[in-house]
Amino acid sequence: MPAPPPRPRARSRPSAGSAAPLTAPHEVRIIGGLWRRSRLPVADRPGLRPTPDRVRETLFNWLGQDLTGWQVVDAFAGSGALGLEAASRGAGRVLLIEQDPAQAQALRALVQRLDGAAARVQVQRGDGVAALRGLPAARCDLVLLDPPFDAGLHAPALAAAAACVRPDGWIYLEAGAPWLQDDLPGLGLCLHRHLRAGAVHAHLLRRAVSHPAS
Repeated sequence: MPAPPPRPRARSRPSAGSAAPLTAPHEVRIIGGLWRRSRLPVADRPGLRPTPDRVRETLFNWLGQDLTGWQVVDAFAGSGALGLEAASRGAGRVLLIEQDPAQAQALRALVQRLDGAAARVQVQRGDGVAALRGLPAARCDLVLLDPPFDAGLHAPALAAAAACVRPDGWIYLEAGAPWLQDDLPGLGLCLHRHLRAGAVHAHLLRRAVSHPAS
């Protein structure tokens, strides 16, 4: 009589209340600048959706390849692809804001791994909208907004970003639907560029300069 087949080995599971393990089934790469081709792990976590390479490449073509000295905030950092791309292209200070504690820790480890990043890139755990509201007014050159599409955060994030970006500064907004000029009343923002790539709508907005009355 043949021996019975071996029983499958039980897989360990996280205990109740513990955070899910941070796994990295795929990755994206920084496209240009100092850390070009550096790999950024993308963890398998709900809502983590890195900006597609094509969209990131287009965004930094719009902005120009050299961001030397820029003050940049990535308010929903996720994988860090947007903010680290800005730092790779010379941004003087980049603040990565991430609410998920495991992902924020992964970003800190990533910053330590990239040559020279720790001097210019800071990771802050917290709510993106609240963090933007706490920043000094009109100081940022670029604010990057890529919140979860279904979380209802686009409008409050835009309002908070408009307050902290300098006149003539930029806001990048990624959404699941287009935001046109009529969707930006009272924010002092102008729609500069718009791109659709599949389900992603990418917008580059500019803070208007207010001229004193003559």
